[in-house]
Amino acid sequence: MSPGGAVAALCTPACVTRSAPRVPSAEIARRYAALAYEIGLGVAQGERLAEPRTLRARARGILGALGVRLEEGPRRLTADGVRRTRPGTLIVANHISWLDVVSLLAVEPVTVLAKREVGGWPVIGALARRAGTQFIDRDGLRQLPHVVAELASTLRSGRSVLVFPQATTWCSVPGGRFRRATFQAAADAGAPVRPVTIRYYQHGTRSTTAAFLGDETFGASLHRVARARALTVRVTAHAPLHGSDRRELAAAAQAAVGAHEMPAHV
Repeated sequence: MSPGGAVAALCTPACVTRSAPRVPSAEIARRYAALAYEIGLGVAQGERLAEPRTLRARARGILGALGVRLEEGPRRLTADGVRRTRPGTLIVANHISWLDVVSLLAVEPVTVLAKREVGGWPVIGALARRAGTQFIDRDGLRQLPHVVAELASTLRSGRSVLVFPQATTWCSVPGGRFRRATFQAAADAGAPVRPVTIRYYQHGTRSTTAAFLGDETFGASLHRVARARALTVRVTAHAPLHGSDRRELAAAAQAAVGAHEMPAHV
């Protein structure tokens, strides 16, 4: 969930939208105070934070505290709707920002598969741990077969899991190629794959303001979001995919996520 490596260097803080005006200093202070309240409330809720209704409320509270408007489509993230059928759904989305996770949990709480470093982040780390996030070392190739097996087991149990197969953040939806490993878990479990597109807007125009890019710190990214005026995140879930070939699933999911993509305004 964090930037890094040579590929991520293609998207740097220089890509960030500059045209939209910032909110006044008083509003920024109010947002930080509201965010601190939401984070504190989430920590105080302890294990209850993992309850879907509670987690969804805290995620929506964080977006609201930062002045981020959520637009969600008619489809749920889990492919079986309100029914509790097995297996769960492998939810795969493009990765632009640390706000991606908050936005998707605000739509429908599911288990999140995230890079281990996220657990140590300020603000988000504590909530991620309490919400039941599964942490992995994305650079540990020896660990990969174990991660795929654990993910398949989770899906077979009926739990849905959110992953970001690009493995790092990009300033635009197409970004990097979807890695295939997690799709093997869906194939092994016979689980549906739900492609999801995340886009950010300001005043109706595509925006890169929320992007977490290059070597910038979490604090710098958070401050840019807190200053942003009229920031909207749009979450669009596409038709579920089924199959047993991880290459075909990965290619179809990436095509669905990036369909009709237009360049962001920078």
